[in-house]
This record gives sequence, C-alpha cells and structure tokens, in this order.
Amino acid sequence: MLELPVLNEPHLSDDLSRLLRDGATRCGRDPLPMTMAEARKRGWDELDVVLISGDAYIDHGSFANAIIGRVLEAAGYRVGIVSQPDWQTCDEWKRFGRPRLFFGISGGNMDSMINHYTANRKVRNADAYSPGGRIGLRPDRATLAYCQRARQAYKGVPVIAGGVEASLRRLAHYDYWSDKVKRSIILDSKADLVVFGMGEEAILEIARRLDEGETVKDLRDMRGVAYAMGASETPPDDCLEIPSLDEVTSGKPAFAEATKMIHNETNPWNAKRLLQWHGNQAVIANPPRLPLSQPAMDALYDLPFTRKPHPSYTEPIPASEMIKDSVTIMRGCFGGCTFCSITTHQGRTIQSRSQESVLKEVGTMAKDPDFKGVISDIGGPTANMYEMVCSKSEVEAICRRQSCVHPTICKLLNTDHAPLVQLMKDVRETPGIRKVFVASGIRMDLARRSPEYMRDLVQHHVGGHLKVAPEHTDAGVLNLMRKPATDDFEKFAEVFNEESEKAGKKQYIIPYFIASHPGSDLNEMIDLAVFLKRGGYKPDQVQDFIPAPFDVATAMYYTGLDPFTKKPVHIAKHLRDRKLQRALMQFFKPENYFEVRKALEQAGRQDLIGGGCDALIPAKAPKEAIDARRKDAGKRFRGEFVHSKDGDGKPGGKKDSGSKKRQSRNRPGKGYRPDRNS
Repeated sequence: MLELPVLNEPHLSDDLSRLLRDGATRCGRDPLPMTMAEARKRGWDELDVVLISGDAYIDHGSFANAIIGRVLEAAGYRVGIVSQPDWQTCDEWKRFGRPRLFFGISGGNMDSMINHYTANRKVRNADAYSPGGRIGLRPDRATLAYCQRARQAYKGVPVIAGGVEASLRRLAHYDYWSDKVKRSIILDSKADLVVFGMGEEAILEIARRLDEGETVKDLRDMRGVAYAMGASETPPDDCLEIPSLDEVTSGKPAFAEATKMIHNETNPWNAKRLLQWHGNQAVIANPPRLPLSQPAMDALYDLPFTRKPHPSYTEPIPASEMIKDSVTIMRGCFGGCTFCSITTHQGRTIQSRSQESVLKEVGTMAKDPDFKGVISDIGGPTANMYEMVCSKSEVEAICRRQSCVHPTICKLLNTDHAPLVQLMKDVRETPGIRKVFVASGIRMDLARRSPEYMRDLVQHHVGGHLKVAPEHTDAGVLNLMRKPATDDFEKFAEVFNEESEKAGKKQYIIPYFIASHPGSDLNEMIDLAVFLKRGGYKPDQVQDFIPAPFDVATAMYYTGLDPFTKKPVHIAKHLRDRKLQRALMQFFKPENYFEVRKALEQAGRQDLIGGGCDALIPAKAPKEAIDARRKDAGKRFRGEFVHSKDGDGKPGGKKDSGSKKRQSRNRPGKGYRPDRNS
C-alpha cells in the first residue's frame, strides 16, 4: 500500500526555502534559454528538464513557466523552455535534444478552451498570452497535444503534465465546449503524472527523485499528484471511491455526488486520496500539497526574474504589459466562490510573503530605469486577504467548510487588516514610488471590518475607479455563488463614497456582475437591471458565466442540481436565453433594445417599458436600435443567398461558396484546428 507523508512531519516548504536561498546564486541574470544556442552560452550541452508551455515566455513571477523554470534552475537543474510550439509535428520537442529527466507540460496560465472561446462558444479576437495578442498559436486542449508530441519525440522520457488545464481536468469532468462528460485528462494525454495545484514543491521533488534513480511509478506516493493505474494493478486500499466514469456519464445525480465528494476533500490537512474507476482502470488523485510557509513564499518571489518577456519577442505581449509593474503579496483564497477555480487551484489557506520580501522587490523595481514609478497592482487573487489565516490550527486540521466567509465569516478567521495597511503604507513611501494602485479584487465584507483599510484604500490606492464584484443581487443566486448579500455591496459603496468625499476626490465604483449563472432566470436578471438603473451603474463589460471544468457551479449547470443539497437549480442553457440575460445588464445600450424588450415581455414586466422611473427602455425603439438591428441582419445573411455567384462571378454557384471563401480568407494563420473547415 502507498503511504502519504503524515501531517506532523517537518514542513516540506522549509526545505524548499533553504534550497532556493542556497541556490539563488545559480540563477542566471538572463532569462532561461529558449534555444540550444542560448543553452550552450551557459555551458550546457544537455538539459535536465524541458518545459513546454502554451503561453509566451515572460520571465515574471506571475507566470507559471517562469516560476517553475527558475525554481528548477535554483536547485541546480538545467532547464529550457519551448513556448507555443508548432504542434503539427514533434520537431520543436527536439529543440534541446532528449531531456535527461522529464518533459514538463502546461497548456498555459488559462485553460486553453477558455482562452480560445467566449461563453457563446465563439472564437475570441485576441490571446493576451501571445505576442501581439495573436490567436492561433496553441491548439484546442493544448495539454493533450503537447503530451502526445512529447511521447512521439522521445520514447521513454517521463511526461509530467501540470498547470490549470491539467489540474482542473484530473478526474472525470464536464466539458462545456463539447457538452459532454469527459474522462480524466491523464488517460487522454497519456501523461505519467498530473501535478495539480501550485507545483513548485512537487516539480522539485519529481526532479530530485528521478535524478536519484527512482521511476515515475515510485512518485505515486507524492501529495499533489494524480495518476492512472494499469488495468492489472491494484489500487491502494485507503482510497475514498467516488462515482465512476460510467456512473457520472449516465446519471446526473451521480455527477453531482462526485463533485460534492471531490470538493469535500480539498483541505490538505484532512483530505483523503480519491479513486475513480474509468472502466477497468483506476485514476487516483492524492491529497493536495500542504500550504507554503512564508520563508518558502519569500524564496520563490526573491528569485532573480527579469520581469520581462524573453528578448526574442518583437511584439508586445498583452499579459506582460498588464502585469509587469504589479507585485504579488499572497496566494490562495478562502472565498470558495462556486464559479471560480482559484480556491481549488491555489488552495484555501492564505500564503503570504513577508513585508521585507515585498519591499525588497519594490525597491528593485524602483531602481529599474524603465519603471515609471507606478505600481499597477499590489495584491493577489484577492487584494485584502493578506496574512489572514485560521486562528486555531487544530480546528483547521479537521475543518471541511467550503468557504471561510460564507454563509457567514467564520469566527476563527483572522480578519485583521493591520499588516496589510502597514505594508501598503511602506510600499507607497518607498523612494522612487509615485503611486500604488489596488487592481486585484477586494472582498467587500472583509474590507468593511477595517475602517482604517477603507480610508487608506480610498485616499491612496484608487485611480479614479475601483472595480468590485458583487456578481448579482438576488439572494438565491448569491447563495449558490457563495457570495454575500447585496446590502454588503451597498454598505461598501456608501463607505467608499464617504471616504472619497472626505479625501476631496471624485472616485467611482465599477461593479462586476455575472449573467446566466446557475439559479438566475429572467426575473432575477430584470431585478438586477433595475438595481443598476437605480444606482446609476452602466457596466461597460459584462461577464457571461462560463462552466469551467471542476467548478461547483459547472456541476450545477450540467446537472441542474446543487451538488451539496441536491435541490433543483434553474439553468439558462440555450443561447437565446443567455443573450437576453446579457442584454439586460446593458439595457441602456440602444443595440440591446429589442433583446431587452423581448425579455421584459417574456417575463410579463411591461411596466418597465415606457416612461416610468424604473423603466429600462422607452416604448418606442430609438433610431440607433433600428440601425443596429439592420446592420446585424446584414452581417448574418450576407453571402448566404441561394443565388450566389460562382468563382467566375456568374450566377448559379453553390449555395455556400461565398461562405467558404470568406472563411478561408478570414482564417488567422493555422488557426486552432487547421485540419477542420469549421
């Protein structure tokens, strides 16, 4: 039987911090090599690890391929990065020759399907993680293609998959884009191991143990890994068995129950090893790794990142431009929002850097001649959870709450903002720093507990607009989201406006809401639209709910059930319903007039059409709405007439010839799926 590390062993991250402190001097001042010529300049004729990534290589601590590569480098391993390779052949997997230890595979900082497609399954116009924002530089389901090419390039080299895409697909999961339940990505990718969650410790342990002569099968005792057993192998007898692939594909209640069981085993201090049968094969997911200690967090972010894209790039990379002047002060989130993957991926326990480490990074930034003195963001997944942890570790060790702040803030949670207030003050007073903004999301129910934090935030860290995410106004929908009630947002806004007035500043809150979330129908969205009008809010951007793999809300979307209560949940699945909900949030836009009117009439809310104080739209369509509808109709029908022309410009061509020509002309490069016409 495989044995897991017991929880009273010395904290593994202490070993990580010592290793990185001792090995930081081994890190080069240049970014990691992307070609063999760059590797030879370092005196390397052979590499230990080759990292394959769906993102452009940006040597910044906010990007996974940079932080994983630098950690391995600090530990003395020779690492090369192959970024956004051409997946049509395995040639680029051979760029550095055969890696001595393993291939590390990641689809990138985002799931590739979410990166490629909108909530309406339309191709996005840009990829923030690619040079020039160009699309088409990685395939759909990138992890699968990358793992398969790695196996094709060099037989016998271990293939270790990680990153968000692999992490959230490690067990049977619902895939929104195919509208099917898919089996574990381990089986489709043929990866030897999937590292889930944040992978710095795991990747170092894998490198060390393989270097010492162990096999990939020997690594199955590690925390934070998932793997598939052979049909003839017997699984460990300490597993918690969840509904099988056959059960979750044939019955939605079984899928809901599997989701509940999986999410109940996410606390690393008490999580069980999970087993899910896929036919006669067992897929095993070990408990998550333990949270990193503060010394380990410091050692990670103190590594000598250049904070810039690799010099081989000639075009700006949007994600780099956005993040280059930001500072990460913590990771993890105890919010547990059902539509968000952060808690699942980074963990519920907040892991914070020391004030000394943060100030050291800020001081380095201030000395950079290219730095303009403005820090674009100081935060993490949530801006104001810095150093907030459970006050009783013995309770945390047995706790199975999905959220520390829902339905109420746990009385054992330390919500003291004093360390964060002091850190923000010290950062903005650092020589060379002119302004420090907070752009990360703020947990409003926590922020209101600290008048000092609210005062400092409003006076010093808002650039005219503050983005917050109340997400909805309906109590039932908010409960399904695990978000606080609407009055929490209203009270936050009241304090924000009072403090802005005291500071003599004109500043505004920009709230973010989600359309088509499970539980939300037209009635709830109409109430939200009325709330927006009464508050004078006109959101420029609208977020449509996207069912990401592994999320609790995704299970609701697929099954129509709340996994934890098994109660039915209303789902807006049809595109027409989602389109109406989206239009209601931007009822003030003329181009949305007819959709909003249709929604109001469908819900029997004609009282909101006309000149009433709460009316969302006028009784008569404005000229702009009519023009927009005419323009949209032209777009949809252009080139689709039966009497289209053939290639010589003569009548009688095939019905779809114009469409095919347009498609060929507009296809960007190779596209995501170059072998398909659609």
